[in-house]
Amino acid sequence: MAQTTRVLSVSFPISMLKRVVEAVPEAELIAVPDTSDLPPAVHGEVLLTPPWDSGNLRAVLERGVRWIHTIGTGLDRFPFAAVGERLVTCSRGASGIPIAEWVLAVMLAFEKHLPDAWVTRPPERWHEAQLGGLYGRTCAVVGLGGIGTAVARRALAFDMRVRAVRRSDAPSPLAGIERVDNLAELLASADHLVLAVPLTAETRHLIGHEALAWMKPGVHLINVARGALVDQDALRAALDDGRVARASLDVVDPEPLPDGHWLYTHPRVRLSPHISWSIPAAFDLLLDTFIANLRRYRAGQPLEGQVDRARGY
Repeated sequence: MAQTTRVLSVSFPISMLKRVVEAVPEAELIAVPDTSDLPPAVHGEVLLTPPWDSGNLRAVLERGVRWIHTIGTGLDRFPFAAVGERLVTCSRGASGIPIAEWVLAVMLAFEKHLPDAWVTRPPERWHEAQLGGLYGRTCAVVGLGGIGTAVARRALAFDMRVRAVRRSDAPSPLAGIERVDNLAELLASADHLVLAVPLTAETRHLIGHEALAWMKPGVHLINVARGALVDQDALRAALDDGRVARASLDVVDPEPLPDGHWLYTHPRVRLSPHISWSIPAAFDLLLDTFIANLRRYRAGQPLEGQVDRARGY
C-alpha cells in the first residue's frame, strides 16, 4: 500500500479540495483553523495555504511541514522569515489565461472606444468613426512569466508587435517576442504597456516620474500585477497632462482603495477591484498546479514553481 501524504490546508475547506484527493488518492487532507489553537493531532508534511499569513502559520509550520505551496502567484505578503529552509512553491502562471483575456479586453475597449461607441438614440452621423485597432500597435510587456507570456501570445494573434523585458537571461518563451534589455527603450515604444512583474523592493514604484517621462504621449497603461509597481502620484500627473491616455488598473495601492480616492473618478482611469483572475475555472487552474506538484513530490521529482526567497517570487 502506498504511503499516505498528509496535507494541511489553511483557509481552504476540504469541500473545495475534493479534486486533490480524486487526483491523488494517497493524499489525506486535514483542515487547519486559521487563528484558533491547533488540535494536538494536527500534523502533516505538506501545507496548502494562501500567499499570506492567515493567522497561525508559524504554529502550523511546526507540525512537521516540509513543503509549502501557496495558492496564488504574488508573494509580497508572504512571511518568508517564518519558513526557514522549507521548500516553497506557488501557483505560478495558473491565472495567465483569465488575466491575459482581461488585458486584451481592456486594450480592445481602449482602441474601439467601448462602451462610448454604443448608441441609445440616433447619432448625428452613421458610418463615421475614428476608432483605433490592435493591428500594428506595440504591446510592451514588463515581465515574461506565465501571465506576461499569456498576454504576449494573445497580442501576437492580433498581429501586434510584442516587445518585452524580463529580469532573467532566459530565451523568449514564444517566437515573435522582441526581447529588449533597456526599460527606457521598451517604454518609449509602447502603445499598450502591460505590467506583469512581481512586487519586490526593486520593482516598487517601477513606473514613476522618470519612467513615465520615457513614454510617448497617448500610451495605455495596464496593471494586472500589484498596485505599488506604480507611483500613483506620478501617474496622476501623467494622466492630467495626457501622456497617459488611459490607465486600466485591476490593482491599486492600497487595496481596498478608500472611498473618495481620486482613482475612482479620474476620466482617464478604468478601475476594477482586482478581478482580472476571474473565470469559472479560476480556482481549478490554481489547484491544478498543486496537484501536479503533489504527484512530483510523492515521486521524489523536482517541484515546479519553486520560489526564490531572496528575490521574493
